[in-house]
Amino acid sequence: MAAPIERLEDIAIAMVADGKGILAADESSATIKKRFDTIGLASTEESRRDYREMLFRSEGMKKYISGVILYDETIRQNAADGTPLADIIRQAGSIPGIKVDAGAKPLAAFPGETITEGLDGMRERLAEYYALGARFAKWRGVISISDSLPTWGAVKQNAQALARYAALCQEAGIVPIVEPEVLMDGKPGDHSIDRCYEVTQWVLKTVFAELYDARVILEGMILKPNMVIDGKNARKASVEEVAEKTVRCLKSTVPAAVPGIAFLSGGQSDEEATAHLSAMNANFDLPWKLTFSYGRALQAAALKAWGGKPENVAAGQRAFTHRAHMNSLAALGGWEPELEKAA
Repeated sequence: MAAPIERLEDIAIAMVADGKGILAADESSATIKKRFDTIGLASTEESRRDYREMLFRSEGMKKYISGVILYDETIRQNAADGTPLADIIRQAGSIPGIKVDAGAKPLAAFPGETITEGLDGMRERLAEYYALGARFAKWRGVISISDSLPTWGAVKQNAQALARYAALCQEAGIVPIVEPEVLMDGKPGDHSIDRCYEVTQWVLKTVFAELYDARVILEGMILKPNMVIDGKNARKASVEEVAEKTVRCLKSTVPAAVPGIAFLSGGQSDEEATAHLSAMNANFDLPWKLTFSYGRALQAAALKAWGGKPENVAAGQRAFTHRAHMNSLAALGGWEPELEKAA
């Protein structure tokens, strides 16, 4: 194996390598239980390990995945044969990463809005995660849209938390994924694409102002934003409109010094998330790499095919590899709907 990459800037570039994206496998124990409930599988430490090992040992990992965001439990786990899961990720040519936030909690004095917690003790936790092999981290700030939300106070406080987290990561030699998510599927979820554009632009401008004030090195970070899209209960926008408005919003807010933008899927269907990403890469000149950092949109088909049964590991891996391949093509602007039917 090649010597590990250690410069923040080099790690960030490797995370958005051509045709590769980031697997978000950082579901909390509560979230993965809900996923396992859909296939009738009990969520235990062993079943969670087996599921993730199935993904990490797939052909798709080697070909299409540049990094994996892990949950605290997972980065400490060994595979069934005793190999640390982080080592399996590295052997596949991918970079282990870690979710470091403690989740979104109600923001005092701001009804209906949240603040992400987890800054206390982060310096020490980052040092431990670095020793465990993590070379990037993720922190998610959640912004809700309604007629009256978000408020300036909520946007500002979430942006400040993202910036403090990012600075601590870089101090520890870890690349921060900065994830300000404007919710597509929040309540009531009936906002227009233009309202999403307005809020996303505001949030990103505020986040980058805070990153600048916190002296975060833009060349050593990755942005993980939502796409500009209408709410889940008001879907009207075409693939072309989502692509055009997302790129226009990003160009007005994200400095070219940022090496890459890895989108979250944010409640889109598997194919929607792929189609939107491909349209952006195919039709626009971009100052940064645009790729994917999907969780459910990469894993849903694999989870269903696997079903928690050892005899279905190969089927689960095939489903994951197909989905990762489709998104790899989208990151290169070369995905077509016909390719889904050819699977």
